[in-house]
Amino acid sequence: MSTTKKRNISVLGPDNFTGIQLKEPATYAAGLPAVKVALQHVFKEMGVVKSMNVLSRMNQKEGFDCPGCAWPDPDKPSKLGEYCENGAKAIAEEATNQRVNKEFFAKYSVEELSNWSDYQIGKSGRLTDPMILKLGSIYYEPISWQESYELIASELHKLNSPDEGVFYTSGRSSNEAAFLYGLFIRAFGTNNMPDCSNMCHESSGVALSETLGIGKGSVKLEDFDKAEVVMVIGQNPGTNHPRMLSALQKCKENGGKVISVNPLEEAGLIRFKNPQEIKGVLASGTALTDIHLQVKINQDVALLKLIIKKLAKLDKEKGNVFDHTFIETYTQGYEELLADTQQYSEEELLVQSGVAENLINETVDLLANNNKIIICWAMGLTQHKNGVDNIKECVNLLLLKGSLGKPGAGTCPVRGHSNVQGDRTVGIMHHVSPALNTAIENTFGFTPPDKEGLDTVHAIEAMYEGRAKIFIALGGNFLSAASDTEYTAQALQNCDLTVAISTKLNRSHLVTGKTALILPTLGRSELDSKNGKPRYFTVENSMGKVHQSKGLLKPASDNLKSEPEIIGKIADAYFKTEHKVDWKNLSEDYELIRDKIQQVIKGFDDINNRSKGSGFYLPNNVRELDFSKLPNQKAQFSICSLSNHSIGEDEFLLMTIRSHDQFNTTIYGLNDRYRGVFNERRIILMNQSDMDKMSLNKLDVVNLISHYDNKERKAENFLILPYNIPSGNLASYFPETNVLIPYNHYADKSNTPISKSVVVKIEKV
Repeated sequence: MSTTKKRNISVLGPDNFTGIQLKEPATYAAGLPAVKVALQHVFKEMGVVKSMNVLSRMNQKEGFDCPGCAWPDPDKPSKLGEYCENGAKAIAEEATNQRVNKEFFAKYSVEELSNWSDYQIGKSGRLTDPMILKLGSIYYEPISWQESYELIASELHKLNSPDEGVFYTSGRSSNEAAFLYGLFIRAFGTNNMPDCSNMCHESSGVALSETLGIGKGSVKLEDFDKAEVVMVIGQNPGTNHPRMLSALQKCKENGGKVISVNPLEEAGLIRFKNPQEIKGVLASGTALTDIHLQVKINQDVALLKLIIKKLAKLDKEKGNVFDHTFIETYTQGYEELLADTQQYSEEELLVQSGVAENLINETVDLLANNNKIIICWAMGLTQHKNGVDNIKECVNLLLLKGSLGKPGAGTCPVRGHSNVQGDRTVGIMHHVSPALNTAIENTFGFTPPDKEGLDTVHAIEAMYEGRAKIFIALGGNFLSAASDTEYTAQALQNCDLTVAISTKLNRSHLVTGKTALILPTLGRSELDSKNGKPRYFTVENSMGKVHQSKGLLKPASDNLKSEPEIIGKIADAYFKTEHKVDWKNLSEDYELIRDKIQQVIKGFDDINNRSKGSGFYLPNNVRELDFSKLPNQKAQFSICSLSNHSIGEDEFLLMTIRSHDQFNTTIYGLNDRYRGVFNERRIILMNQSDMDKMSLNKLDVVNLISHYDNKERKAENFLILPYNIPSGNLASYFPETNVLIPYNHYADKSNTPISKSVVVKIEKV
């Protein structure tokens, strides 16, 4: 038995306050303030000359893809700059001049670093050298690349089964890296490939696959120019996908209407001041939302059912509200859907949704008279127990209106990380695809495993219980991204080895297995070359277009490796000469990887040529109205149940949100400018009437407590802020409140954590 002393690690970091300042919530997004803030961030991290060079190449055809969100680039990118405020912040984080080197790790122990805030940890800088945290040590030490490859290979060989290994993938990885990673994992013998999709849009993938035959959206960027109505549901594009505001602006300028559906009224959907236009700088900009439906948290199905019920009544009275030709030709289950709506009274649905009826009637009139409709959504729909049904109800509405397979209409799940969709397309999945396995076997000569692997929540459970012993992460900050922070931390600490392939320091490098490796990799903006020849990789945007990305900056360290090279060298060390795949050659030759991708994955024909310039769209059956893979070769209407939350008198429904100075788990700063919150993250947004009922005052200090499965979870020290949010609902930032989310409560079918609907109590400190 080991007598090694357990590390004294702070899993959650500090819970102190940082000096809150409050202003009125903003009434518009972007404009000159966004330009000012963006430049402040990039100049501080990179300096003026480097900043302007980098920004001029981001999202340009011969440049590199933004490491932030997956919103698509237009075919003709703006020469003034094709980036947003948060994209500028993202590249400032990646291209920073700050460094986390050997001297840094010699100075600071993991115990000390774990007591830093996520913001302070992230601002430390770029990782420069491979490092090892040895068994029993609290200091990372340098290790050579070859030693790290051999250590990983040795530990993998010690496993009793390949299924004791867990291989996580972040959405920032390229198609080439993800394909090679998935190939190695399958050659190793497992499908344990949890990825960040499991925590965000897995509900979208399941719902869209079951109803329309593809787990992706169907619209293209140019469809926003032609849309008559765009519904933005459970999404805050002003902070999370700011370039989407330009698409909404074009929709409005062409006569379209925008309906926002969200418990919070967000500045980005009120008004947009495009900083590249005179009216966005000197005038009032463009009003975006025509109708705001302030739905209660996770009552979207009730709201959509009520809208459909009212539309059905109009269709019966007047006709021509629903597209009956489309319904009869392309769909199945219409009569059953109409019968289901009759089970509910309008009054019941109205009360449950929490939305004013006059606004719902305005929405119904708008939808009744238009059929070029786009529905966009994000985590506000997916991260609930009924997340799959939330998306299916959106599909029901689009099918009724015939709003698919035509210009200006369709589904638009807005992906968070820049290549999360591409990773899944090229094979990162815990599910078994017989077609993919056959293609891999025909191309590479080995038989992939046919046993379903572990998704994120079940991988955490397996590590916690000791059934999985090695965790390797291709990017990401797994601990801070996952639910049930303390449980997840213990799961990671139970592992014999954890490996992080990363660009920057994060909390997952501090809460580790008994032995841990940090393997530093190149960022999107950095020049990736081999033998003096520049290389490029490819990504897939949120709308299914594949294009190249080519960095230009001198790498942060001469000791960085690309992700494909790291993966290939690990595989080479594990298999040595005993495998049919030439891992070493693949790791160095991206064109060869792409040749293999086109042999294995449908739609990637001639990728080495077609990915250049604007790139190419992957096949999408919905755009062609081809539902041949579905039952009876029809798109499927769905019968969706209303959400059911058992909430006591003294309980609330909490949704986790991002601040404006945040992308996923990366904290750029301490301000949430659009919501009027500055220099503080430990806050709870609460309805004033609920505060009065609880005898709470502005800036009172409270704890949040959740009870699931007879276990109490607590998030301590938060400041109460009165805010325009429905009564009974709360909002607070993640990852600070992830500790409240039970790992084993998740969406039906997709297993996505219930991060947007957690039942909590408030305890005054």
